[in-house]
Amino acid sequence: MNLIKQNIEKLRNDLHRHNYSYYVLDKPVISDFEFDTKLKELKILEDKFPKFNDENSPTKRVGGTVMKSFDSVIHQYPMYSLDNSYSKQDLEDWNQRLIRNLETENINFLCELKFDGVSINLTYENGNLTKAVTRGDGVQGDDVTENIKTIKTIPLKLEGSFPEKFQIRGEIIINKYDFAEMNNKRLAEGLEPYMNPRNTASGSLKLRDSSETAKRPLKCFFYQVVTQKNDIKTQKEYLTSALDWGFKISNTYKLCDNLAEVMSFINNWDKERSRLDFEIDGVVIKVNNIKFQKQLGFTSKYPRWSIAYKFKTEQVLTKLLSVSYQLGRTGAVTPVANLESVLLGGTYVKRASLHNQDQINKLDLYFNDHVFIEKGGEIIPKIVGVEFEKRDLYSEKIKFIKNCPSCNHVLKRSESESHHYCPNTDNCAPQITGRIQHFISRKAMDINGIGNETVDLLYKSGLVLNYADLYNLKKENLIVLERMAEKSIDNIYFGLEESKKISFERVLFALGIRYVGQTVAKNLAKEFKSIDNLISKTYEDLLLIDEIGERISKSIIDFFKIKNNVKLIDRLRNFGLQFEIIENDKGLIDVLSDCRFVISGIFEINSRDELKKIIEDYGGKVSSSITSKTSYLLGGNNIGPSKLIKANSLGISIISENELNDLIESKH
Repeated sequence: MNLIKQNIEKLRNDLHRHNYSYYVLDKPVISDFEFDTKLKELKILEDKFPKFNDENSPTKRVGGTVMKSFDSVIHQYPMYSLDNSYSKQDLEDWNQRLIRNLETENINFLCELKFDGVSINLTYENGNLTKAVTRGDGVQGDDVTENIKTIKTIPLKLEGSFPEKFQIRGEIIINKYDFAEMNNKRLAEGLEPYMNPRNTASGSLKLRDSSETAKRPLKCFFYQVVTQKNDIKTQKEYLTSALDWGFKISNTYKLCDNLAEVMSFINNWDKERSRLDFEIDGVVIKVNNIKFQKQLGFTSKYPRWSIAYKFKTEQVLTKLLSVSYQLGRTGAVTPVANLESVLLGGTYVKRASLHNQDQINKLDLYFNDHVFIEKGGEIIPKIVGVEFEKRDLYSEKIKFIKNCPSCNHVLKRSESESHHYCPNTDNCAPQITGRIQHFISRKAMDINGIGNETVDLLYKSGLVLNYADLYNLKKENLIVLERMAEKSIDNIYFGLEESKKISFERVLFALGIRYVGQTVAKNLAKEFKSIDNLISKTYEDLLLIDEIGERISKSIIDFFKIKNNVKLIDRLRNFGLQFEIIENDKGLIDVLSDCRFVISGIFEINSRDELKKIIEDYGGKVSSSITSKTSYLLGGNNIGPSKLIKANSLGISIISENELNDLIESKH
């Protein structure tokens, strides 16, 4: 029996190596016939001796698992978007921000092609693939592990010396040639051709039957390793290591010592991209030094150490047929152009945002104009110009509407605003449902069991006229509604009950105060600790808070002036929602509430982001620049010289990581 097990393991290891040689290195060692013979031999042995089953066996490449649904998985490390740039000036501005934050000009960059595919995040433990999750919204995605196992450029078992557990990110693509072959076959069978490689790749990952995914010519290029392992020092080293472990890495990347070399790389590939066998839409530029990456950290949306340079987007000409108007939860009215359907960037476009009246006037739009459209950031269609020579002499100029498209109330626009607003806040249906939809959204109260369609249904039935009404829902009223079964109702009640555990800062965001986004809500919650304290503050009090300007302060004051808003808050409070900061399980208290910190240098124990979180958890504030109000400079190795000089000149104490812990302990 041991000999059989050894034979099975030898066949698996041989096939893994041959897969790597063929699909990653493009250097096959044996013929296809020899490979297939070994694979059949392994399949026979595995079927005969199921106790030696291995989930990552090469035989799993053919698929066969049928999924009823895809489980949603929260990413251990968020999959951030990339900030976009479109010019050399954008990159120069980014580079200057890097120099200011790192306090050095000695920065080199790794440039990689930006593949136009579908992002995937893989987890490996002890060299075995254990999980594959789509990007989703960056916070959570879908578990597509069984489908990913069918892609031959993705290793199921790794080679060499690798971290015990790590994640790696890549882009699933379909080559241009393979895509053309797929469509030729579909046309021969009398079927509609697929629209574009990117959408087809995305759809392939969501096929219920993994054996069908196995038939698609999917490939994957990898570009980012995520691990706590600290002995790899550069982005380039991550790529070369990943290649050694068995991953397919595009050989088109280049290490650049300065911005001039970066621009040369960009300009070269802008000209040469048509020669590639796969689609790209730009170049990704990353700070090569991993310590610098950790020092720079992330914004709420993007890594500060990376940026995407987007190539000039494709423009097409089509006809503007009409303009419709959409109403958001804040009452803002957005005009939308309805267009003659046209193919742009692989998809058919029928609508494009016109943003506001100023944009319509700037473009000088008339009905039936022929307009140029492109996709902003390669995603959202927008009108960028008019072909005036094709304008009909009798066309009518587009004039912005005067009344709300929903409730017919007269619209208003202040001098400081770019949008028109419907002031009929309490009786305009899209505003009411929009506020409720915002309240239940994932980044706010995250109420599972209630979607946007359910909100519309509840509103139309008269059961929910504001977000507080959600917590008054009765089973006997729900069960009679369309599409409401016992299980659906149970899910609603469970979601509502779970929402009572949501932290104050997210509840504050969920209220939908204009201009109060996630970051502002977090700052307000940490500063004022409770909703009652916030309500009691004046306009001048709010202006003293970091990142709270005149517009936000006025909006907050105006919101709490409305008695109905305060009544809604009281109702929500009575239902058990969190309207004050609750000490967490560690019993953290605001021992650093009177302290302002500036963080500089490279640290051994915690990253800069982790140190910032520790300080904020204990009530302290972190600023980017030293002023007379700074309490401490938290310094690691290689403190920025300008910060060091300024701290000394102002007599500001410089403390280490360990001294920060001592400070917190001493204040308990």
